[in-house]
Order: sequence, then C-alpha cells, then structure tokens
Amino acid sequence: MKKILAIIPARGGSKGIPGKNLSNLCRKPLIKWTIDEAKKSNLIDKIILSSDDDEIMEYCRKQGIEVPFKRPKNFAKDNTPMLPVIKHAINFLKVNKKYVPDYILLLQPTSPLRTYKHIDEALNLLMSSDADSVVSVVEVPHNFNPYSVMKLKNGYLKPFLKYNENMNLRQKKPKFYARNGAAIYAFTNNCLIKKNSIYGDKILPYFMKREESIDIDEKFDIELAEVIIKNN
Repeated sequence: MKKILAIIPARGGSKGIPGKNLSNLCRKPLIKWTIDEAKKSNLIDKIILSSDDDEIMEYCRKQGIEVPFKRPKNFAKDNTPMLPVIKHAINFLKVNKKYVPDYILLLQPTSPLRTYKHIDEALNLLMSSDADSVVSVVEVPHNFNPYSVMKLKNGYLKPFLKYNENMNLRQKKPKFYARNGAAIYAFTNNCLIKKNSIYGDKILPYFMKREESIDIDEKFDIELAEVIIKNN
C-alpha cells in the first residue's frame, strides 16, 4: 500500500489578515476547513502540520493532527519558498519517525473550499499516471485572458500579447489556466528527491471551478468565501 503524506503548512505571521489561519470563516477557524477535508480522504495515511506558531500548533493537536516539530525560524519568513519547508518536514520524518512517503500532498489552509473529493481525485490522477505531479488549476476568465491583458508603455496601454482583431471575440481566445492559489499540490517523493522540485517535468492539471478556487489573502476573500458557502 502506498504511503501518502499530507502536509498542512501554516505560519503564524500574516500581513493581509492578522492571525489568518485561525481567523473565522463561517464560525469555523480557517485552518479547520482544510483539516476536516484531509481527515475525510480515503487515501491519505498521515497528516502533519508544519508551523512556527504555538497557538496554531496547539489548536491542531486538539484537532488530532500530528505536530512532529516546530518549524525553524529560518523556514518561517515572509519570503521563504515552500520547497525548503517541505524538504525539512520530509527529512524530519525520515530521520525521527522512519517514515518515508511515496506521495506528498501540500494542503494550504488558504483554500477552504477544496474538498476531500478534490483531494482523492487529484491523488488518483497522480497515482494512475507516470506524472511527477498534479496541480490544481482554474480556467482564466476571458477578461483576464493574456490576450485581454494590457501593459503600460510610456504611459500608454499596449497589448500584453500580439493579437489580431478577432482576439477581441471571447470565442476566439485560446484557453489559459492558472494555479488556483494552492488548493492542491500532489507530487511523488521521487520527484522531490531526484529533481529537487514539487513540480518536476510532467505536471498534470486537476481542474477546479472558480467558486471552488477561492484563495484567502485579504478580508474580501473571506467575505466572498462566506457568500459561496452560505449559498451552497
């Protein structure tokens, strides 16, 4: 049976929303939305927290989440990339717990509308392929399509991409996809070790709807997520 590790990364510092990971979304701490769905997964066999914050760590322990370490300060800065955070967690588990996963799933608390069904579908997609990773994406709305985007040059608007007049038609624009915050990053441990990457060369898309792809970064995102949750 394959070992599948889910890592929930949650720093204490947040400039957009102070105490974001424990802030309330529909009367439930933001991080609990991710915890609850991770627990429902039929495929994940271990869930851990990576945090530098004592309050978040204590909350997650009470929720039954394994907190094997306190994240070192040098991995908890505003500009710290996610790769060293993940490698620190994997190395700690290998050395201290003798646990080496086959697949790793990164579940950011800032994607509260990602469900266990999304998680399991993405994992099954990865495990049934020879891909290095699966990344959740959302189709870019036509008004944000690269062919609709403008840039400033000497004070004047210029098209970001060259196009003919037909590109003004919505139906003529090619489809583009964007990562929907960090809802799902699933990758093989082999990719992490051999390619030093959570993406690798073969990246499969896992498509999600716009209303499932809210990424909590500022207070407006909380308000929008609450509207979607209440309407569903």
